[in-house]
Amino acid sequence: EPIEILKQFNSCYLKIQAIAQNETWLLLIAEKKIDPEAATHLGDVLHYLGEVMGCVEEIVEVKTIQNC
Repeated sequence: EPIEILKQFNSCYLKIQAIAQNETWLLLIAEKKIDPEAATHLGDVLHYLGEVMGCVEEIVEVKTIQNC
């Protein structure tokens, strides 16, 4: 079901967002213990995952309208 897929994507998004805001993650980047590009890549993941979720939301909306 598209709604279940959307829920799974949303769950992933929230988990990745939590990592991006995690103090340990931010310290690793600030202290340059990992490549600073990692923060950029993580931001890209969130952006593209959000884009995918938007596409799936369209399917969910159409299916919801059709079921009314």
